[in-house]
Amino acid sequence: MSPPSFRARFRCSDGCDFQAELTEVVYRCPRCQGLLEVEHDLEALAQRSAAEWKALFDGRFRAGPWPLGSGVWGKKEWVYPQLALENVVSMYEGGSPLLRLDRYAQELGLGPDDVWLKECGVTHTGSFKDLGMTVLVSAVKEMRARGVRVDAVACASTGDTSAALAAYCAAAGIPSVVLLPRGKISIAQLVQPIANGALVLELDTDFDGCMKVVQELASAPGLYLANSMNSLRIEGQKTLAVELAQQLGWEVPDWVVIPGGNLGNASAVGRGFLMMKQLGLVSRLPRLVVAQARSANPLFRAVAAAGGKPTRDLEVAPVAAQKTLASAIQIGAPVSARRALRALEALDGLVEDATEQELSDAAARADRAGAYADPHTGVALAVLEKLAARGTIRKGERVAVISTAHGLKFSDFKVGYHAGSLPCVAPRLVNPSVQVAASLGAVQDAVAKRFGVRA
Repeated sequence: MSPPSFRARFRCSDGCDFQAELTEVVYRCPRCQGLLEVEHDLEALAQRSAAEWKALFDGRFRAGPWPLGSGVWGKKEWVYPQLALENVVSMYEGGSPLLRLDRYAQELGLGPDDVWLKECGVTHTGSFKDLGMTVLVSAVKEMRARGVRVDAVACASTGDTSAALAAYCAAAGIPSVVLLPRGKISIAQLVQPIANGALVLELDTDFDGCMKVVQELASAPGLYLANSMNSLRIEGQKTLAVELAQQLGWEVPDWVVIPGGNLGNASAVGRGFLMMKQLGLVSRLPRLVVAQARSANPLFRAVAAAGGKPTRDLEVAPVAAQKTLASAIQIGAPVSARRALRALEALDGLVEDATEQELSDAAARADRAGAYADPHTGVALAVLEKLAARGTIRKGERVAVISTAHGLKFSDFKVGYHAGSLPCVAPRLVNPSVQVAASLGAVQDAVAKRFGVRA
């Protein structure tokens, strides 16, 4: 059990003096309508040395008593310290692989130790959303144990958030409601919340339309909002940064590239690195790159119009998000834009975008080096390729690309690429299957044609 001195609470992220307990049903500052953030008692946390924190986290990682072996709850003191352990709802999230993509890096003109892929999709529901949802649903379980009225938990989603919410609520025995844009998510993403017993509502709109409706829905008593405007989600997602440093021997990469849609993930990663530096676990910060699909790039447009330098006071005007293969980031009005801008400013960040052609080819190129990249990761990889080609990212600089979901959720994307049927994409690395007769000679001919030798 965490020492009583380790506590956290909500506070206004825009500078008001509003504060609230984490068991209160509140998402925005009632004075300025700014989003909230979770404030930790850093003075109390600093009473434990950096070496002690590292030893504690390393000792729990994938091996501690339930639920402290979780990549999130192994950092409980930094996430939700006063939460009762019996109210933790965990699927052993986190602990996802960190892969070194040597062949891919060399193809980009970078060194063999330069490109790493953090595969956050290798988790219970197949996306990084699990990292935040375990905290939010655990918080709801704590609220209900204390008599706070929460009849159900609701979210708008482009697929991955709904899967995570439904699974964790099913484990906790808490009803869940998900609003999805009809026809705009993969079958794999649609079936997950259905299988886990959520009330699945398909709306004839896009994600931004779903988000508008769910916020109105959650204004009524009893329905708790689970989207990333709820800062409890951010607390779980920030452990991604801590885990990344942990897997690199408590070193930080030079660059972190992450796909951005609603932009809570960029904010979370920034918070994780800043907290580690404040408490002395790392000595420097990486540079942060937010990668957006060109079809839905409001943050990129705002930063580009300001000369390419992201600052916290930039206004990010909503855009009408167009269809993109990277459907989970097809978001034109990102709720966490201001949070992301603060993280980008603190981490000397950049914002870049990628076309459908670029993201598709980048995913295929990484796959040729052993990855299995979903289209959103393809956006991040395409942006890495652009920055490497420009010389912004140089040989000898370590880059961590955040893969936000498992490629198997997007098998249609893979099939379409290699069949040459994706809209607006002329695949450059196509590798279709070859149909041959069921004879040794036919197989030998096919092998000879591909490799130039006869088997």
